Amino acid sequence: MPCLFCQIVSRAEPSEIVFESSLALAFLDTRPLFPGHVLLVPKAHIATLADLPASDLADFFGTVQRIERAVEAAMESEGSFIAINNRVSQSVPHLHVHIVPRNKGDGLKGFFWPRRRYDSDAHLHETAARLRQLLNGRGSGS
Repeated sequence: MPCLFCQIVSRAEPSEIVFESSLALAFLDTRPLFPGHVLLVPKAHIATLADLPASDLADFFGTVQRIERAVEAAMESEGSFIAINNRVSQSVPHLHVHIVPRNKGDGLKGFFWPRRRYDSDAHLHETAARLRQLLNGRGSGS
C-alpha cells in the first residue's frame, strides 16, 4: 500500500498544505487534537527520526520551530505540544512531527498515557547507567 504522506507530498492525495520547503511539507492533520494541529513530514520517504540524515536535522527542526511559532500565533494559543512517534503508535510509517496548539484547561493532561514510577531506586539507576553507556558509545545503538 502506498504511503499516505508520500501521496500528499506528490499531491496525489489532497491536503491543506500550510508550508513547503525543499526538505519538508507541513499540512493540517485531518483528525486534529485541536484546530491548527499541523503535521510536518520530510518530503523523502523516511520512516523514523533515526532514519533522518544528520545533514537534514538542523533544517528539519528549524522548520519545526518556525511552524510552532506560527501555530501559536495563528491560533492565539498559550503554547504548543510537539510530538513524534517512532514505530509504536505511528499511524503512518513516515516520519512526522505533530505541532499542536495548547491552552491551559484544554483537556489534554501532559502525555496521553498513565505515568509509571521506577520499580525501585536501583531500577532508576540501572536505567540511567544503560542510557549513559549507549550515549557514550560503549554499546550497540551508538
